[in-house]
Amino acid sequence: MAGEVAVRNKQVILRDYVSGFPKESDMYVTTDSTVSLKVPAETRNAVLLKNLYLSCDPVMQFLIRNSQQKMRKYVYCTPGSPIRGYGVSQVVDSSHPEYKQGDLVWGLTTWEGYSLITDIVPETSLVKIHHTDVPLSYYTGLLGMAGKTAYAGFFEVCPPKKGDKVLVSAASGAVGQLLGQFAKLSGCYVVGSAGSKEKVDLLKNKLGFDEAFNYKEENDLEAALKRYFPEGIDVYFEHVGGKLFDAVLLNMKEHGRIAVCGMISQYNLPEPEPLKNLFQIALKRLNIHGFTHRDYDHIVPKYYEFVLPYIREGKIVYVEDIVEGLENGPAALVGLFTGRNFGKQVVAVAPPQP
Repeated sequence: MAGEVAVRNKQVILRDYVSGFPKESDMYVTTDSTVSLKVPAETRNAVLLKNLYLSCDPVMQFLIRNSQQKMRKYVYCTPGSPIRGYGVSQVVDSSHPEYKQGDLVWGLTTWEGYSLITDIVPETSLVKIHHTDVPLSYYTGLLGMAGKTAYAGFFEVCPPKKGDKVLVSAASGAVGQLLGQFAKLSGCYVVGSAGSKEKVDLLKNKLGFDEAFNYKEENDLEAALKRYFPEGIDVYFEHVGGKLFDAVLLNMKEHGRIAVCGMISQYNLPEPEPLKNLFQIALKRLNIHGFTHRDYDHIVPKYYEFVLPYIREGKIVYVEDIVEGLENGPAALVGLFTGRNFGKQVVAVAPPQP
């Protein structure tokens, strides 16, 4: 159509479904396609987004790996198409009544410069950003999926009691670093596990954890947990699974609470690791609650009311690992599974238009 502007659209394309650990070669970057900067006239209730920040999340690999199997309804992408994931974007054009040009949003998008989104559920799949006095990148984590997950896990799934002894696994990650700070704000004693000395130092010296340990240096995880929790663990936030979870079960207090929202150590295994200590669930009358962030879409306004004052007052710190350029996205995503990231992994794609 005359007057329409088309531009090259850089994309990260999935070559094939992932098996085992993801590799950079499972994806490729191309600029072969072009995109019109107008929503097609025949496409109703759609928005054209300019992507600003993209979120790297461990669950992306899990869903890509399983999308040809039983997780098909949760597909993030299909071979030959751009990867899907969470991001922060700006509306370039819209045929949807809830969105207008210039709006800033966060939600599900695709790994490319510009994305045409048609399957929109307002305030769920694509949430308008109203608070711009904080970094926009925070909406990939602290004010996005990770923050919602941490808030729901701590205050809805395992409501804290002052003095609770809390363990957080993957504690320097996007969710874990928030859980530890929420626990401290609630008067709890909190210990985090992480995978390097640098991350342990971050937890103790910047994020305010009472203690932290490098699980890779512990030959006996059960003994390590007894060292930090001689009287047992009240609350455990499970992001890892495997041997750590097995050791935790032996160290929980009676009537302890466990929130399960991830098991990153198990995502790439042909078969899950067996757990030996499951009978502890019955012996100790443990309350184990599995959940996903999608269960708590409705709490986002309540979460923002809680967390934004703490951010503005500097009482909550959020550590991000931002790489520049969509072409560096595959390496950033793959790095999650070797612990290469230091904090919430984000890909910066483009600045917003004023």
